[in-house]
Amino acid sequence: MASIHEECGVFGIFAQEKAKLAQTVYYGLFSLQHRGQESCGIVVNDDGVFNTYKDNGLVGDVFTRDVIEKLGEGNMAIGHVRYGTTGSTGRVNAQPIVVNHVKGRMALCHNGNLTNSYDLRTQLELEGSIFHMTSDTEVISYIITKERLTSQSIEEAVNRAMNKLKGAYSLVIMSPAKMIAVRDPGGFRPLCIGKRANGDWVIASESCALDSVGATFERDVEPGEIIVFDSEGVRSIRDHCGTEDHSLCVFEYIYFARPDSVIDGVSVHEARVRAGTFLAIEHPVMADVVIGVPDSGLDAAIGYARQSGIPYGIGLIKNKYIGRTFIAPGQKTREDKVRIKLNPVPSVVKGKRVVMVDDSIVRGTTCGRIVKLLRDAGATEVHMRSSAPQFLNPCYYGTDIDSRENLIACHYSVEEMAKIIGVDSLGFLSVDNVKKIASDRTVKGLCSACFNGEYPTPVPEKTAKNRFEQKISEGKKDEKLQ
Repeated sequence: MASIHEECGVFGIFAQEKAKLAQTVYYGLFSLQHRGQESCGIVVNDDGVFNTYKDNGLVGDVFTRDVIEKLGEGNMAIGHVRYGTTGSTGRVNAQPIVVNHVKGRMALCHNGNLTNSYDLRTQLELEGSIFHMTSDTEVISYIITKERLTSQSIEEAVNRAMNKLKGAYSLVIMSPAKMIAVRDPGGFRPLCIGKRANGDWVIASESCALDSVGATFERDVEPGEIIVFDSEGVRSIRDHCGTEDHSLCVFEYIYFARPDSVIDGVSVHEARVRAGTFLAIEHPVMADVVIGVPDSGLDAAIGYARQSGIPYGIGLIKNKYIGRTFIAPGQKTREDKVRIKLNPVPSVVKGKRVVMVDDSIVRGTTCGRIVKLLRDAGATEVHMRSSAPQFLNPCYYGTDIDSRENLIACHYSVEEMAKIIGVDSLGFLSVDNVKKIASDRTVKGLCSACFNGEYPTPVPEKTAKNRFEQKISEGKKDEKLQ
């Protein structure tokens, strides 16, 4: 995998009785750590009083035993792990966001990326709003807060705010008395709900987080749906359901999600195995062993091996104490991590023609380094297969690719890329078949705009990650920076 950054992970629990919920949220966030490693945070609601802690770092480092203990007890809590696709990596952009307002407190977690955040923020600033963060999540909180002024309830404010929000957003929101799950009408990012044996309700970005806290999967939040949890029970608001075509990001199945998760009724593991099967059909090769690049390339490698009849082997060992290199901000940092993250198994690859299956190729630098490791370990041939098509377009919905500048496929042919990476052959999964890896999602629709340029929403004009952090020299034409 070569350096894609994804959005975040969200988690929430609505308990039937007051309890120390921070520990439960901690376990949930730990299960979602793969979705973001920049920062994390937890807010515990104790009868309307919000106890908050958030900081840069991994869940296990930020939330020590003392920190969790100090968050105290509560009847509901929400948490977040972040990789920012809008705004810097500083602590200021850590979530959840907590808003103190005359209409009551609100805490909010966001997974995704708004396509109209720049326009919304500009409008709000011209009306007098003052922003403290540089992420689009704060824009969402402002829009909801503004709608609360003329709404009878927070869920009504959220419902009305959705008329203005465009793009990808899966939200977990907490008011003094309610917890709310929200998924955008396109359903770009996953969100599901579960229930524990004691009656506690749980919201999470992926079903694997439900498993970690002993919750049974109930169902996915439907695109456009608002689900409200309060003392009266659970209710659904479906005013925005069916207003847009379903556009779940296909890369959730290829890379982002954990293989043990089930998203919109489809096993992530099975989707990746299908991708490998299609790859073997589309790009066969004479070889001795099929290996996968840990972790997200392993399932596709199994599929390739099964379909091709070539034996599957464990050719690369991953240091389990190193996080996903694509989440490490900065190319130099990512390259340093690759050096200590993976190590080949010489007995598996030495003297062998190797098929190396990875989830995707973005810049090409990471996989080039891995190929060299295999060559040095004695592989006689290395044939690379990508379980994703070629990245040719920016993503505006929560994947940190805001331009075509660093996409290797935008500048070179497949043959040229193979030479740059150092492989004997290179094959990508076709766009037609990537849409089939989640077989029962084919009719409902998947977003594959990063591969084919068919965007399900209007493309925003301002797309850079740092669009709220421009230097004066970078924004000379922008009157408000003068």
